[in-house]
Amino acid sequence: MTADPHPPPSASRPVVDGTVVDGHAVLVLSGEFHPHDARSLEERLTDPRLHAAGRWVLELEDVTRLDLVCAFALMRTVSALPRTTDVHIRGARRNVRRTLHEAGLDAVAVFDA
Repeated sequence: MTADPHPPPSASRPVVDGTVVDGHAVLVLSGEFHPHDARSLEERLTDPRLHAAGRWVLELEDVTRLDLVCAFALMRTVSALPRTTDVHIRGARRNVRRTLHEAGLDAVAVFDA
Protein backbone atom coordinates (compact mmCIF):
# COMPACT_ATOMS: atom_id res chain seq x y z
CA MET A 1 0.00 0.00 0.00
CA THR A 2 1.33 3.43 -0.90
CA ALA A 3 0.46 6.74 0.63
CA ASP A 4 -1.78 9.05 -1.34
CA PRO A 5 0.45 11.95 -2.48
CA HIS A 6 -2.56 14.24 -2.60
CA PRO A 7 -3.87 15.45 0.76
CA PRO A 8 -7.55 15.39 1.58
CA PRO A 9 -9.39 18.68 0.93
CA SER A 10 -9.58 19.37 4.68
CA ALA A 11 -5.76 19.39 5.02
CA SER A 12 -4.12 22.61 6.12
CA ARG A 13 -2.22 24.15 3.20
CA PRO A 14 1.51 24.61 3.81
CA VAL A 15 2.80 28.13 4.36
CA VAL A 16 6.41 29.33 4.36
CA ASP A 17 7.07 32.89 5.46
CA GLY A 18 10.57 34.26 5.84
CA THR A 19 12.20 37.50 6.87
CA VAL A 20 15.82 38.55 7.16
CA VAL A 21 16.81 41.20 9.71
CA ASP A 22 20.38 42.06 10.69
CA GLY A 23 21.81 38.87 9.22
CA HIS A 24 19.24 36.61 10.89
CA ALA A 25 16.68 34.70 8.85
CA VAL A 26 13.47 33.74 10.60
CA LEU A 27 11.43 31.20 8.69
CA VAL A 28 7.95 30.38 9.90
CA LEU A 29 6.42 27.23 8.48
CA SER A 30 2.86 26.12 9.13
CA GLY A 31 0.32 23.62 7.89
CA GLU A 32 0.76 20.16 6.41
CA PHE A 33 3.65 19.41 4.07
CA HIS A 34 3.02 16.52 1.66
CA PRO A 35 5.37 15.03 -0.97
CA HIS A 36 4.08 17.29 -3.74
CA ASP A 37 4.99 20.35 -1.61
CA ALA A 38 8.73 19.55 -1.56
CA ARG A 39 9.64 21.45 -4.71
CA SER A 40 7.88 24.67 -3.69
CA LEU A 41 9.36 24.40 -0.18
CA GLU A 42 12.86 24.09 -1.59
CA GLU A 43 12.27 26.97 -4.03
CA ARG A 44 11.08 29.27 -1.24
CA LEU A 45 14.15 28.47 0.85
CA THR A 46 16.67 29.17 -1.93
CA ASP A 47 16.06 32.93 -1.86
CA PRO A 48 19.53 34.57 -2.05
CA ARG A 49 18.67 36.91 0.85
CA LEU A 50 18.16 33.88 3.08
CA HIS A 51 21.48 32.35 2.06
CA ALA A 52 23.32 35.53 2.98
CA ALA A 53 22.04 35.30 6.57
CA GLY A 54 24.49 34.05 9.19
CA ARG A 55 21.78 32.46 11.30
CA TRP A 56 18.56 30.66 10.43
CA VAL A 57 15.73 30.08 12.86
CA LEU A 58 13.05 27.70 11.65
CA GLU A 59 9.82 28.15 13.60
CA LEU A 60 7.86 24.91 13.18
CA GLU A 61 5.30 24.96 15.98
CA ASP A 62 2.42 25.29 13.50
CA VAL A 63 3.56 22.46 11.22
CA THR A 64 1.13 19.62 11.82
CA ARG A 65 2.61 17.18 9.28
CA LEU A 66 5.97 17.03 7.54
CA ASP A 67 6.45 14.30 4.97
CA LEU A 68 9.90 12.72 4.74
CA VAL A 69 10.28 14.01 1.16
CA CYS A 70 9.84 17.57 2.45
CA ALA A 71 12.24 16.92 5.32
CA PHE A 72 14.87 15.84 2.78
CA ALA A 73 14.17 19.00 0.76
CA LEU A 74 14.79 21.01 3.92
CA MET A 75 17.98 19.02 4.56
CA ARG A 76 19.27 19.72 1.04
CA THR A 77 18.63 23.44 1.50
CA VAL A 78 20.28 23.63 4.92
CA SER A 79 23.24 21.54 3.73
CA ALA A 80 23.84 24.03 0.90
CA LEU A 81 24.23 26.94 3.34
CA PRO A 82 27.73 28.19 4.19
CA ARG A 83 29.24 26.12 7.02
CA THR A 84 29.34 29.22 9.20
CA THR A 85 25.54 29.53 9.19
CA ASP A 86 23.90 28.57 12.49
CA VAL A 87 20.60 26.75 12.00
CA HIS A 88 18.11 26.42 14.86
CA ILE A 89 14.81 24.55 14.78
CA ARG A 90 12.18 25.64 17.26
CA GLY A 91 8.81 24.37 18.33
CA ALA A 92 8.66 21.20 16.24
CA ARG A 93 5.98 18.74 17.32
CA ARG A 94 7.07 15.23 18.19
CA ASN A 95 6.04 13.73 14.81
CA VAL A 96 7.72 16.56 12.87
CA ARG A 97 10.87 16.33 14.99
CA ARG A 98 11.05 12.58 14.37
CA THR A 99 10.80 13.12 10.61
CA LEU A 100 13.52 15.77 10.71
CA HIS A 101 15.78 13.37 12.61
CA GLU A 102 15.09 10.64 10.03
CA ALA A 103 16.22 13.07 7.31
CA GLY A 104 19.43 13.82 9.24
CA LEU A 105 18.78 17.42 10.19
CA ASP A 106 20.11 16.81 13.70
CA ALA A 107 23.57 16.64 12.08
CA VAL A 108 23.37 20.18 10.69
CA ALA A 109 20.94 22.00 12.98
CA VAL A 110 20.31 22.59 16.67
CA PHE A 111 16.88 21.66 17.99
CA ASP A 112 15.75 24.23 20.54
CA ALA A 113 13.11 23.39 23.13
